[in-house]
Amino acid sequence: MKIIRYQDGSVINWGAIEGEVVREMEGDPFGHFSMTSKVKKIGEVPLLSPCLPSKIVALGLNYRDHAEEVKMAIPKEPLLFMKPSTSVIGPGGDILYPRMSKRVDYEAELAVVIGRLAKGVSEEKAADYILGYTCLNDVTARDLQPKDGQWTLSKGFDTFSPIGPWIVTDIDPHHLDISSYLNGKKRQHSNTKNLIFGPSQLVSFISRVMTLLPGDVIATGTPSGIGPMSIGDRIEVVIEGIGTLSNQVKAEE
Repeated sequence: MKIIRYQDGSVINWGAIEGEVVREMEGDPFGHFSMTSKVKKIGEVPLLSPCLPSKIVALGLNYRDHAEEVKMAIPKEPLLFMKPSTSVIGPGGDILYPRMSKRVDYEAELAVVIGRLAKGVSEEKAADYILGYTCLNDVTARDLQPKDGQWTLSKGFDTFSPIGPWIVTDIDPHHLDISSYLNGKKRQHSNTKNLIFGPSQLVSFISRVMTLLPGDVIATGTPSGIGPMSIGDRIEVVIEGIGTLSNQVKAEE
């Protein structure tokens, strides 16, 4: 199933992609729901971020090729940082280039969406707590990153967490091609088999640190090839079996 949130007039609905149409959902995917008979053609309604996380727990240096790129040792356990819920935008939303930064980078990532409350989950049962997977761009003000050892400043700006276009619930996350395209030119390419810590390991590890709530997101890290964006650029995150997350960079007003 491909789960979406979308705007229908003044109403925000949950729904699912079925072929060429969007079918409205009654309820929500984190509890009891049923599919209604109400449908819209894809393109008739704007898509929103497919979840509203209370927090985004993100990973640093979780691809072997990225660790090699930045000449850092492979971590022995997950390196965590946080991104605020206010940084989330959906597919087609604008990434705002902050006035205080001179370099803003893209980072294509596979995102894990939590389906139910998770605390102290074992690695063996972690998959039961995952609703599905989507694309995420961990936008980073690279020039500000060295100023802040916790990375909150460089990664926490409004609009710095595009997510979407939908949550795919029936996919194996372990062997997916992942790429980014800047103005149509491929900048990153890897495969999730190169993740140092996979989704189940991350859900287990993080849930032993903090409670994960339904709709929370784990950003699993970016592969090699990170680079800067400029105002006016279009950046796309493409993940096999999921789809394309596309956003444009605009100046902060």
